[in-house]
Order: sequence, then structure tokens, then C-alpha cells
Amino acid sequence: MADRIISQGNNYETLLSYKKAVVIYDLTYHFCSRFIDKRDRTYDQMIQAARSGKQNIVEGAVDGASSCEMALKLINVSRGSLRELHEDYKDYLRVRGLQLWGADSEEVAAMRKLGVASDDPNYFVGLAQTRSDEVVANMAIVLLCQADTLIKKYLDYIEEKFRKEGGIKEKMYAVRTKERGY
Repeated sequence: MADRIISQGNNYETLLSYKKAVVIYDLTYHFCSRFIDKRDRTYDQMIQAARSGKQNIVEGAVDGASSCEMALKLINVSRGSLRELHEDYKDYLRVRGLQLWGADSEEVAAMRKLGVASDDPNYFVGLAQTRSDEVVANMAIVLLCQADTLIKKYLDYIEEKFRKEGGIKEKMYAVRTKERGY
């Protein structure tokens, strides 16, 4: 129906940014369980940042059916949470004297390819089970960079959709004036 006020919304489960966020959440949960003491505040902080990154994509996609403003806000909260998590991983490496892979390193190139090729969280957790904390943290950092790019593209999409279609108040007015015949 062309005169819908509230769109069907996005099926968040099909969004690449959501799929990447699921991988990041599962990988972070595994990382924290394996390498960080549960009594360390960082343990909860990292898991909650990963969770927030994933859950705000869900909420933003669903709320976006009626409000581009809410979608933009929530998807940007997701982006902020995942950037916070990115910093946590970098901090983990730095304070332990572990190596952060260089942007142009072979490891980053290989991980980027894996990140593009698969969105299966079990695959990445399986890889992480046999890798050191340094490698798993770097894996997560590469995936977080990919997620940031995907979320930025999603934000651009929502913004463009608003430019073309307007917001809910405009849609409500258009439908109501059409019903009234003027």
C-alpha cells in the first residue's frame, strides 16, 4: 500500500552491520571469558559495549519504521558503543605490551578477507579458541573497523531515505489530506 504511514521497516537480521555486530558480540564474549578476570570491571564493560552495539542496530532498524530520527540516534549509539569496544581492545593490547597489527600488515589483510567472507559467529569463535589473546584482540579490532564502515553506510542510507521520503509527520499529513480530497 503506497499510503502507509509506518513502513514495514528493515529486517535487521539481513543487515550486514547487524550480522557483523553478532560476530563481534560472540567473539567479545569468548575473549572476555577466556582472557579477562570476571571481577575486572573491563569484563562487563566490554561485553556490554558489544551487546549495545548489536542491540541498538535492532532497535534502530525497528524504530526506523516510524522515525528516521530515532533510527539515526540509535544506530549512531550502536556505532559509539562499538567504537568504545574498539578502544577497549586497543587498551588491552597496549597495557600488556602486546602488538597492534598495522593497518597495512598481512594479518590485517587476511582478517579483512575473512571478515568479508563470513558472517558466522561460530566460525570466528572457533578460530579464537586456538589463538592467543593478542591475535583474538586484533581479530576483533579488524571486525570492529569493518562494522564501523557498515554502520556509517547504514546511517547514510537512513539519512538519504529521510531526504527522499520525509518523516512520519509529513507522511501523516500527506495521507490525511489525500483522504480528505485536498
